[in-house]
Amino acid sequence: MLEESASNNKEKLVKFNSGGNIASSIIIIPARRGSKRLPDKNVMPLGGVPLILHSINYAKANKNLIDRIFISTDDPRAKMIALKEGIEVIDRPLYLGDDNASTVSALKHVLETIEKEVENVILLQPTNPLRPKNLLTEAFQKFESGGYDSLMTVTRSFQKFGSIKKDRFVPFNYRMGQRSQDLDPLYYENGLLYITKASLILDEKILGENNFSFIVDHPFAKVDIDVQEDLDYAEFMLSKRDK
Repeated sequence: MLEESASNNKEKLVKFNSGGNIASSIIIIPARRGSKRLPDKNVMPLGGVPLILHSINYAKANKNLIDRIFISTDDPRAKMIALKEGIEVIDRPLYLGDDNASTVSALKHVLETIEKEVENVILLQPTNPLRPKNLLTEAFQKFESGGYDSLMTVTRSFQKFGSIKKDRFVPFNYRMGQRSQDLDPLYYENGLLYITKASLILDEKILGENNFSFIVDHPFAKVDIDVQEDLDYAEFMLSKRDK
């Protein structure tokens, strides 16, 4: 399977679809154990429940869009949480659990491990636990209606960026004195979700050339947990949502 081209994979998908042996769309939640900046972050509590459970609950709330949900992990605690929630677990091998392992390598491992061929993969990262309720529904509709190979969520930035040269700040995306609301639009990859054709992942790509950038204008887009301060901010945003 490793040496098959994307076109061959697409032909196989059509073949399996006609025989009824295809999981059309799946969700994969990758939960690597190792994290140097915030150890064990995937199982740390947020709003009284483990961080990874927020993405699991979001996936389960969108089961009408997908066929199966998978967790890819080398963390026994994350595995236990997933199994308790009735989620299928793919045990991640050691070589996919170190700092050099990429997300796409974990996604590819899942596709190569499960029995059925897959058409679409939805990636939910545990480190982006808060998502607008209807985001996946709206994004998936756009992905399918537009015939895209992949979709990523992005958010506009109103930050004024620049570089430091010889102790002097040199603006990058604005002129000194320019108002932030007048900046030329720049966007950042917020990580809330990705949708990708499985054939791309088998070719070790998450985003294709025919990629759609789905703009998300929501406070949750700023929640991306890498350090303790990020977790504290997520806790604050969660408390505001619950109120």
